[in-house]
Amino acid sequence: MNKPLRRIAIFCGLLILTLLIRDNWLQYVQADELRTDENNRRVAIERYASPRGDIIVGGEPITGHTTTKGDFKYKRTYKDGAMWAPVTGFVSQAFGANQLESIEDGILTGNDDRLFFRNTLDMLTGKNKEGGNVVTTLNAAAQKAAYEGLKKQGGKGSVVALEPSTGKILALASFPSYDPSTIAGDSLDTDAEAWKKLQKKNNPDDPMLNRALREVYPPGSTFKVLTAAAALEHGLVDDADQKTDTPLPWIMTGTRTELKNDGDLPCKDATLREALRVSCNTVFGKVGADLGNDKMLETAKKFGFTEEQFTPVRASASVFSDNMEPSQVALSSIGQFNTAATPLQMAMVSAAVANNGTLMKPYMVDELQAPNLDTIEKTDPETLSEPMSAKNAQILQSMMETVVNDGTGRNAQIPGVTVGGKTGTAQHGENNSKNPYAWFISYAKGDDGSSPVAVAVVIEDENAVRGDISGGGLAAPIAKSVMEAVVKGKR
Repeated sequence: MNKPLRRIAIFCGLLILTLLIRDNWLQYVQADELRTDENNRRVAIERYASPRGDIIVGGEPITGHTTTKGDFKYKRTYKDGAMWAPVTGFVSQAFGANQLESIEDGILTGNDDRLFFRNTLDMLTGKNKEGGNVVTTLNAAAQKAAYEGLKKQGGKGSVVALEPSTGKILALASFPSYDPSTIAGDSLDTDAEAWKKLQKKNNPDDPMLNRALREVYPPGSTFKVLTAAAALEHGLVDDADQKTDTPLPWIMTGTRTELKNDGDLPCKDATLREALRVSCNTVFGKVGADLGNDKMLETAKKFGFTEEQFTPVRASASVFSDNMEPSQVALSSIGQFNTAATPLQMAMVSAAVANNGTLMKPYMVDELQAPNLDTIEKTDPETLSEPMSAKNAQILQSMMETVVNDGTGRNAQIPGVTVGGKTGTAQHGENNSKNPYAWFISYAKGDDGSSPVAVAVVIEDENAVRGDISGGGLAAPIAKSVMEAVVKGKR
């Protein structure tokens, strides 16, 4: 080969090599970057070219799909969208996705690696790709009772119901809420305008906030259940009917400040049972101060405080502080000072007591299904901790049942059903300037003594008459309706 031809051959070889390098660079090194580029509409078009799988409750889908006239062929629809939004989240052609719609996106779109062989087979047979299903643990009747109870009450609030023996989430309601269907498309006239109206800066009710998982509230007197558990577990008291050494008035340790009760209550040297029945601040404040910060914090952590929970949707960490003065521990032990909890957390407290001291990890996805309904993944119940012995849990159950039978929780009574509970009215705003939060935590027992449901309810009603706000008055009736829905379904 003469020199000119050799040079041309080398030059052509270099061009081919450069082309191969560039091609491999694009396909392997820059693949993810190009795939996720916001200007790459091909990925988005492919994403919405097939119907999305469904989110299932009680064997029925609470989601669906409809066709559109644009590049994106299908968009998501929701049944009773506002009621289920805290569970499903949203998926939008314009605004992305969150909660279950985001976490389980691979299954729902059919792009999950575990569906690879099925997708390959469908491609070879010419069948269109389909999304799989997410089967939840939710109870439709309990969710309806929770949401309608909140809606009837008005204001803002949340309900969480758990199955104590497994950790299954049975209800997860938040109010005010929103319909994810209104933002599922990409229309500038409808979806974008609806999105704008839902943002907190434009809507002070903040309807997209998942109050069940993401909002932390001062738990008020419902926290006294945890303080009672700490007193029993650390041997400060031996049983529910042992008198405590609690003077009246009681001056908080290290201060000259009296910790007051809410009215003229029989709290002097009261037993734990009586103190929980009438909700004595002095008794439980002194219990917390006597136990000290370390023991109270240890117990709070065993119940799930200070850690985020993943259901798999993330729940904010509830708060019980460290390095507090004795007076601050006293206030924290009655659900004030820095103490703050999500409704999920307080449902976990009630569930652990109802489950004889064993706290199960809360979860809302029962299984993931392939498009042909084969099970891809099944969730097994998992023990999170053992915050109480069975003996002490049963003592605390008897105390909580006294609260409902003959105390501040009478509005939660269900004929023929054993119910335990605790009311709470938590301070809100600087110097308690705003209407307080109304709380109620509870559980119901079946005929065999097991508990099918534990519930936490919190109500924030800025328009209510302040004197009418109480956990027993506003929150307990909602908890009752949720428990009734679950118990009725078990019979």
